[in-house]
Formats: sequence, structure tokens, C-alpha cells
Amino acid sequence: MKKLLVAHTISVREAMKRLNQTAEKILLVVDSDNRLLGTLTDGDIRRHLIANGDMTWPVVDVYNPSPISIQAGLPETAIKELFLQSKVDVIPVVNDQGQVVDYLTWTVVFDADRRVSQRATIDVPVVVMAGGRGTRLEPFTKIIPKPLIPIGDKPILELIMEEFTPFGVHDFLISVNYKGELIKSYFDTIETPYSIQFLWEKEFQGTAGSLKLAKPHVDGTMIVTNCDVIVKADYADVLKFHRDRRAMLTVLSAVQHHTIPYGVIEYENGGKINQIREKPEQTFTVNTGIYVLEKAALDFIPDAFFNMTDLIDALLAANQTVLMYPVNEDDFVDIGHWDEFKRAISILRV
Repeated sequence: MKKLLVAHTISVREAMKRLNQTAEKILLVVDSDNRLLGTLTDGDIRRHLIANGDMTWPVVDVYNPSPISIQAGLPETAIKELFLQSKVDVIPVVNDQGQVVDYLTWTVVFDADRRVSQRATIDVPVVVMAGGRGTRLEPFTKIIPKPLIPIGDKPILELIMEEFTPFGVHDFLISVNYKGELIKSYFDTIETPYSIQFLWEKEFQGTAGSLKLAKPHVDGTMIVTNCDVIVKADYADVLKFHRDRRAMLTVLSAVQHHTIPYGVIEYENGGKINQIREKPEQTFTVNTGIYVLEKAALDFIPDAFFNMTDLIDALLAANQTVLMYPVNEDDFVDIGHWDEFKRAISILRV
């Protein structure tokens, strides 16, 4: 439980790191006497980043100050009823003094399958861009297309699609080019709980060019993903965020922290040193390669080589709404080059 307890004075940046270390994806904010002040989730931080973006703020301005809690000794039937009404994953347990003494999770109170069955579903197709050469994973991709490189007993592409199926997604469009016949052959030999249509790119058209092939197969909103990334997000919430704000395109982004392993010198003209910051940390919000976009966005794609960054630039130039939806650093798995591929194996096999 100690991993979940944090002081109300820590920064948003530190809270994000702590969230990445907890399996429960929630922090319990307490005072110096361990009395519960509130709860902090990635959703609370996401709303703060979208509204302000300042990661140096203390969490006292970000956490939920009116958390649901359980009094120690509450009967089991009452605990179950509280979980059913609140639909949260974790509820802290407090004593008569309001001090945190324990916490309960949905999977402890109920079985895990019931929680999954209550997950909100989405009604959009997913387009997987699987036509690239995968040069960063050579020499494997000289023989095997990147989407079929295995992690455990399944290829990357199948694992990507399985991230969406718990949300009710059953329609996938796969854009293929390089060794596309091998990709199609693999899926022809297995049974899947979803339908697949292949979009055949005649020549390499960039990370967005072949999206025009999807136009006859979509009615409105779609999700687009690269074939070398997995983002463990609540896609029902992502879609609601996108639609509530009437965005043309929403980029799933990941907040990443990087420590420079040297003392960084700050100086002025003439070489005069002002200060040396030892191993400073920098925080960036990066593009994960997963997007939610409207069918109308496809009209901005020319019949030419065109990347997603080009599409975003074209939408911004036309004053269309382009948003970002941030997720935690550890919820983003990049399988596109060897270092991250090895990390992905350790994460996804758990």
C-alpha cells in the first residue's frame, strides 16, 4: 500500500512517475498523519495537462479532493454496492480518524470477468498501417514483414488488434504493401473474433497516403494506428474526448521523462558560466502513432506521398481542430526498433 500513498506537496511530474510504478493506476493523497485528502488518477493528470500543461505544479491543485472511501469494518454487501454505484477500480479504506489503513480493488471484491463485461464499447473501425518496410528491425524484416514479427506466440499485428477488441471493435482495415501477401496468408490460416479487410497500397505513399483507400469503408470516425505501437488506453474515453470537442483529429500522446546523464552548463556571451545543473530531467509529450480522425480529414490527403505529420499540418492550416490525448509513459510500447522491441517482449509477456 505504501506505493499508493503520496504527500499532497509532490509535483505532477513526480506523481506521474509514481503512477507508472503502481499496478492500480491510482494514488492516495495523504497528509503528514496519513489522513486521506484525495485520490489522483491518470485521468486527473490528463485533464490538468490538457488545461495547463505545467508539470511542476503540486498535486494539491490536481487531485480529487472528494474521494469515495470505505470505513473499516463495513459489511461486504455494502462494499459491493458502493463499487457497483461508483464504477471505480480502487477504493481506499480509512479508520475513524480518516487515516488510510488499506484499499480494495474491483478484482478483489468481484471477479475480473465482471469488470471487463462492464467496459464501455466503441463503434468505430480501426485502420492499421502495415505497409512499411520496417527498416529499423532489419535484418528480420528482410524476410518477415514487421507486422508478423512474433512477441511470444503471436505476431505484433495480432497483439495490436487485441488491444481494441475488449472495447467491442470488430472491424479492422489493414493497409498493406511490403510483403502484404504474407500478412494476408497468416490471417487466412487462423480464426479471429473480428473481420479484416485488406487495403492494397500499390506504391509507398507515406504514413497517411494510403488512408484514402479506407474512405469507402468508413462512415464517420475511425481509429488509425501504426503497426509497431501498442497504447494501453481506455479507447472509449479517447473517443468520447474526441467527439465531445468535435475534433477533426486527435493524437494519442505519451508523456516521457528523460534524464540527461551529465551536468548541463548554462552560460552567457563570453563563456561565463551561470550555473551547472547536474543530470537535469526533461519531460516531453511525444506522438505515439495512434490517432482518432474523422472521415472528412481524408479529403486533405492528396494523391501523393503524404505522412501523418503532413496531414496534421494541412488540418491546422485549414483551422480544423486537432487535439492531443495524453497517456502515461509506461502505457506506450514502441516495437519499432530493437531496444524497444526487447522492452516490449518483457512488458507484453507479463
